[in-house]
Amino acid sequence: MKKGTLKKVLRYAGKYRILIAVSMILAIVTALLSLYVPILAGRAVDQLLGKGAVDFGKVIMILTEMVVSVLIVAICQWIMNKANNRITFQVVRDVRREAFDKLQKLSFEYLDTKQTGDIVSRIISDVDLFSDGLLMGFTQLFTGIVTILGTLVFMFYLNAKIAVVVVVLTPLSLFVAKFVATRSFTLFKQQSEARAAQTSFVDEMVGNLSVVKAFAHEDENLEFFDEINDKLEDTSVKATFFSSLTNPSTRFINNLVYAAVALFGAFACISGKMTVGGLTIFLSYANQYTKPFNEISGVVTELQNALACAERVFSLIEQEPETPDKENAPDTLQAEGIVDMKDVSFSYDKSKKLIEDLNLDIKKGQRVAIVGPTGSGKTTLINLLMRFYDVDEGHISIDGTDIRDLKRSALRSNFGMVLQETWLKNGTVRENITLGRAGFTDEEIIAAAKASHAHSFIKRLPNGYDTVISENGGNLSQGQKQLLCITRVMLSIPPMLILDEATSSIDTSTEIRIQKAFNKMMTGRTSFIVAHRLSTIREADVILVMKDGHIIEQGNHKQLIDKKGFYFDLYNSQFA
Repeated sequence: MKKGTLKKVLRYAGKYRILIAVSMILAIVTALLSLYVPILAGRAVDQLLGKGAVDFGKVIMILTEMVVSVLIVAICQWIMNKANNRITFQVVRDVRREAFDKLQKLSFEYLDTKQTGDIVSRIISDVDLFSDGLLMGFTQLFTGIVTILGTLVFMFYLNAKIAVVVVVLTPLSLFVAKFVATRSFTLFKQQSEARAAQTSFVDEMVGNLSVVKAFAHEDENLEFFDEINDKLEDTSVKATFFSSLTNPSTRFINNLVYAAVALFGAFACISGKMTVGGLTIFLSYANQYTKPFNEISGVVTELQNALACAERVFSLIEQEPETPDKENAPDTLQAEGIVDMKDVSFSYDKSKKLIEDLNLDIKKGQRVAIVGPTGSGKTTLINLLMRFYDVDEGHISIDGTDIRDLKRSALRSNFGMVLQETWLKNGTVRENITLGRAGFTDEEIIAAAKASHAHSFIKRLPNGYDTVISENGGNLSQGQKQLLCITRVMLSIPPMLILDEATSSIDTSTEIRIQKAFNKMMTGRTSFIVAHRLSTIREADVILVMKDGHIIEQGNHKQLIDKKGFYFDLYNSQFA
């Protein structure tokens, strides 16, 4: 799994191969010059032969060369860090853009089964943590590898026997790093999942705080939050503990390497096989050789966290999108409103049947009311009609054309929807009514607002139609928010209407007036009305009574009352 995730990361990074090449070249230059500086230091030491035998001219020349080398290293590192930053944040930008783009294409099935907070956590938090690990990887990993290889070459050139001692001790550091990395990945993955659960819960609670307070559910929420928080703490502490083992354990091994080099080097100096300057170079190389192992171990630990987060992001990106529109599907549709459903079967969970063998023939301009107990399939029918979900079997056609042969945008542009759940965007009241579409005059907007009885409360707002409201509607009541949603439909009346508990949050007197406006608006337009208050659908041409995914009764209000069946009992139960 980790290898697959790493390959995907490298695929994104591959787009910036020129910057990567620049970074690698500069890393090589930096590493080689860093290795050259100890040689210069050793030469300088060898010029200090004793009292009165110091060649100050050569020492000054060597020190000048060292200063120039260090300056070049500093400049190369600065440019390399800029290149690495650019690579990292462009990769992160691409990943986040692709994740958000996929979010627009995902099916409702995926969105309905995932918590909002979890999706937000993947696109925001997980990508941020992924970028931190990726930046550290680009900055330190390649430089460290080049430094290790370069140091080995120089050490073998200076003294092969001491170099062999260093190489023999190296696997200990690698073993420790692998041991820590293996355990860190699993723990960091659990940490990401716990963080996502916490984000989801906080998002849900903030969005529904009034409901929590209304039901005095604060204590239970605190207990549940504490459980999630404790789990996050537990996984975070374990992940941090294991990852923090890396540095001290590798430093201990590095000190062993340094001590071994000092010991064998001292014997070589005593036997005359190495100068003091040569030992100075070797000790410096021992430090430079082991230092990258500390850095690489830290990088590997961070990469475990980054890859664990990247895996969650890529699982979102790789989700199957909703079934694409057919290539030759028409972009526009001017529907008359003839709807036909033949042998339609559908279920959210394929192991549990919901709608089976549903047949329906709706003529142009008919008002179709859909009633039934909760879970009977009323809203599901609307979801299928709008192609939020595709049918499992059978077909639904508009004016004789299967809706799967139409582009979703063309199909949905022919429907006006007012739902029980209101949704507003951050912007002015005017923008929320027009949804940003141009071509509407102030007179048309005001006329629509008057028809929906929203004009009176809009006038009382601080800036009227130019009042800025937040995403959740700010200080507007639920009824006022629903009136704004009704105004949208009143402004641009499409050929077909869907009213799903459209007046559920509105007072009775206003509802009666809006129903009159709806009746006028629905004249000549095919309309689907989902309602629990059966008094609101008495004027419907056809009432569909649904139960367990089947239409068990069909007719107008009088016919169904005279039949004294399920609808009769349902209607009378509201006035008992």
